[in-house]
Formats: sequence, C-alpha cells, structure tokens
Amino acid sequence: MRILFILLFYSTSLSFAQEKYPTDYFAPPLDITLIASGTFGELRSNHFHSGLDIKTQQRQGLKVYASAEGYVSRIKISHFGYGKALYITHPNGYTTVYGHLQKFSDEIEAYVKKRQYEEESFEIELFPNSDEITVNKEEVIAYSGNTGGSGGPHLHFEIRDNQERPMNPLLFGLDIKDTTKPIITEVYAYPIGKDAHVNKSRNKQKLRLIDDRNGGYTVENIEAYGKIGFAIASIDRQDLAANKNGVYNIQTRFNGNLLFELDFKRFSFSETRHLNRLIDYEHYQTKKQRLQKLFVQPNNPLSMYKNVVDDGYVVVEDSTSSVYKVRVSDLKNNEAWLQINIKGVKTDVVEPADEKTSPYYIFDNQEQSLKLDRVSVDIPRNTFYDDFFIDFNVKNDTLTLHKDIIPAMKYFDISYNLSGYKTEDINKLYIARLVGYNDYPLYSNTKRRGSILTTSTRTLGKYALAVDTTPPTITPINFTKGKWLSKYRFLKIKIEDKESGISNYRATINGKWILTEYDYKTKTLTYDFNDAVSIETKNILKVIVTDNVGNNSTFETMFYRK
Repeated sequence: MRILFILLFYSTSLSFAQEKYPTDYFAPPLDITLIASGTFGELRSNHFHSGLDIKTQQRQGLKVYASAEGYVSRIKISHFGYGKALYITHPNGYTTVYGHLQKFSDEIEAYVKKRQYEEESFEIELFPNSDEITVNKEEVIAYSGNTGGSGGPHLHFEIRDNQERPMNPLLFGLDIKDTTKPIITEVYAYPIGKDAHVNKSRNKQKLRLIDDRNGGYTVENIEAYGKIGFAIASIDRQDLAANKNGVYNIQTRFNGNLLFELDFKRFSFSETRHLNRLIDYEHYQTKKQRLQKLFVQPNNPLSMYKNVVDDGYVVVEDSTSSVYKVRVSDLKNNEAWLQINIKGVKTDVVEPADEKTSPYYIFDNQEQSLKLDRVSVDIPRNTFYDDFFIDFNVKNDTLTLHKDIIPAMKYFDISYNLSGYKTEDINKLYIARLVGYNDYPLYSNTKRRGSILTTSTRTLGKYALAVDTTPPTITPINFTKGKWLSKYRFLKIKIEDKESGISNYRATINGKWILTEYDYKTKTLTYDFNDAVSIETKNILKVIVTDNVGNNSTFETMFYRK
C-alpha cells in the first residue's frame, strides 16, 4: 500500500499544473458547519492571511480530519505563530496545513513527544519521511485548539501548491454560506506629481461616500487634473458571521476600459510583507484603517496584480468628463460597485502638497549609516520602497528614528556604543522600542558584542536603552509544597517577566527533564503526569526561568504521588 501511495504521489505531481483546482478532492477538516472568522488573503499586520480560519463554536477539542489521503510531511510546535501545526502532503501535489491545534492524534502525539524528550525542547520542528506517518482521507489527525498566536479557539486551515504557495481554500470546493455583498467603507484620491490636484488640493483627499444600501456606491462629484490614483477600504462578510473579512477580487475601470485588477487566489510567503506596499501604511498607522491602493507604485513585487494598465493610474485632462468604477467581489460573485464621476478642471489656485524635510535623506537604492553621539543606524540598500527625509535625533540615549509611518522591507541595525560602561552594567541593559503614548519599553532582540549593543528591526520609531535587574517570577498554580498529587493529571506553574521578557525555561522532576507546554497568553507551564517521567512517591520539582538579559530564577519544591 505504501509503495502504491508513493508511486501515485510522483505520477500525479507531474500533472499538477494541469489541474489547478480539484473541487471534489478535499473534504472539510471539521464535521460542523463551516463558518469563517478569517478568509484567505485578508489584510493583517505585515502579512496576508494565508488560509481560512474556521470557527470551532468557541470550543477546543473538536476532531480535526485529514482533508485527503497523504502523509504527515511536517510537524511544528512553537510558542507563537501557528502553535501546534500539522502539514500533510497529498498525492496530487498539494499540502494541507492545520494550525492552532490543541493536540495531535495518539499516533502523532507519541511520535512528537518521543522527539521532544530526546531534544529536551517543547518547541520543535520535524520532517517525517513519506512512509512514517500516512493518513487516510477523513481520518482524525488532531483536535482543534487555541495554541500559538491565536486570539480565540479556531482552526487555521491552508491548502498550498507544490511550491509551498498558499492558495484560497474556497477554490477547492469547501463551502461557506455567503449571499452577502462586500462593503466599501472609505474612498480616497491621490494626486500624483507636482501638477496634479483633486478638489483644488495636491494632497490626498477623502471623498464623501454615498451608499445606496444595495451594493452600490458613489461619491460627490470631484474636480481633478493630472495623474490620479484611488484607494478604498473594503471588507466582506459571510451570512453566518459578523466578522469583517477580506475581499476576493477588486477591479477598476476608466471610461469603460479595464485598468487594474487585484486577485486573491494565491501568493508566496516571500512576498507577504509587501502588503505594506499595497496598503497606505501611514494611513493605517495613524488612523487604523487599511486603505487598499488601486495603483501600483515602484518596488512593488506583489504577484496578485492582473490586467494592470498604466500602473492603475488615471490621467484627467482639462475640460473633460470621465467615469472611474470599482468592482469589489467575493468568491461567490456577490459584488459591490463604486462610481466616481470626474470633471477635468485645471487650476493654478490649489492647496500645496505637504512637504516634510530634515537634515537626513534616505536613498532607497543606497546603503547608508546615520550616527549621533553613541548611537548608529546602519541601513542596507533597498530597505525602503522610496526615497524620503528621515527624522533622526538622539537625546539622553533615546533615539528618535522617524515615526512608524514608512514600511521597511528589510532589517536595519541600531547600535549603542557603551564604551566606558562596566561590563556588569552592560549585561543588564537592552535596547527597547518605545511604544504607545507613555513610551512603554518593549524588548527588541538585543545582541552584545563587547561594549556594543545591537538590535535588528524593520520598524521605525523611538528606541532607548532599558535596564532589567529583576529576575522572572515562578508561581505554582494548582499545588503547594508537600502536597499529594496522585489524582492530578496536570501540574501547572505560572512564569512571568515584566521587563525584558522570558528567554527560556527548564523543568525537571528528580533531576529528569520534563516536557512543559508553555502558553504565553496565560503565562502558564503545564506538565502532563501521563508522560510518567518519574514513578517515585517522593518527588523534587525544579524549575529554572531566564529572562532576555540573563536574570534567572529557580523554584524548587517537593510533592508526593502514587
């Protein structure tokens, strides 16, 4: 049977490109009505959503089924991200992904725990051979949960092609009830170039949206001249949920001609951060609205664009009348239409464009260094999408590096030269990003090389030196010293560090390493007594927790168990 499976896998992989969307191949991963809390391609922070978030009735522990036969090709357990995740490769060349799981099936759970104990690590990534863990279609492979970066119980489900590119799972026949039209909530116009203007202004203009309550939208008629781009904020909803989901397709037309199309069928992980080039990043950072630009700027490598003419811009001539239309649709072909009537009027009396200058200028295609006092910022070439004036200042070891209103493609380095500081003082310092109105210090991964502290980041804003001399805290949750725990299934401990954050932890019983699952959302370590690390009556539990600057705490206690 396994030989037959392997032969089938390779033979069908050759014909992969010929069969894009097999709509009867994949079964639903849950045996409940599918309701989406998140859709494919949805706009998230610094990335597109790569799958379908399926609601699990606000519960954990629902059976998760293999959508098709195949073999488990990857298992990953992490504190963040997908938490506990399974990857199944199928004979037709696709891979399905199941994330935020509570636990795996018994066979897979045993396989994983064996390796976790061998490596003495909760976080682990495994790549089983094709004949190690084979599964049948609709076989129980796991149970739904809330692990990793999940904001509530649900199943994250993906379908990837044979190049590991995520694709929209709804293209493969999974059905979610949807007769609801997308919604357009904001419209903006962008004059491009020194001669362009909209409503007598060279600055971005919000257009007053008029909703006919039936999927049709207009704006108050506008006067414009020159090269103009538009952007909208839009969402989609399904019938059985109130979640504000992402749309499937956006098209624009100018005077009846197709000008631009954005299609959320598939993308690659290497391009997902370029979402920040699709949206108006400054607008999102200041107003928390994701405007989707309906034009393509330089240095935008996204593969989702189709049928783009003149980069999606329109050119409005003087003394003309034009019509710009936007069609927003979901995968069930529910659609919303926006019409913008444009009167071409050239005028010299316009509001000038806002211009921000500083002594420092960034060229996107050049490697550059900024230095002041003991602080330096090293920026590789092609870190940013555009050239711009950057605010750069250092005062009392606080670095102001512009505002977080310009997205970075690459990491750049911030370094502090602490020559003259005592080594023991340097070891307790770290570089923090200051966030919020009260400049709360948030640990930024800091490396030490002699008297130099360096952090790599992709976020502009304020940074400062911070000190952490306080060790983490360790608190037992469901037991006390000397307690009999014979009837307990789990041992729970809270670990917390309020400054630089927890770096690592280690727990042992009678000197033997035990697997403790860490949930950063509840700050809880959990040990399962079914692992049977110790069969002694008297047991010594020892937990060591270390923070990101090396402060550590040790908790030791005794308990009894039969």
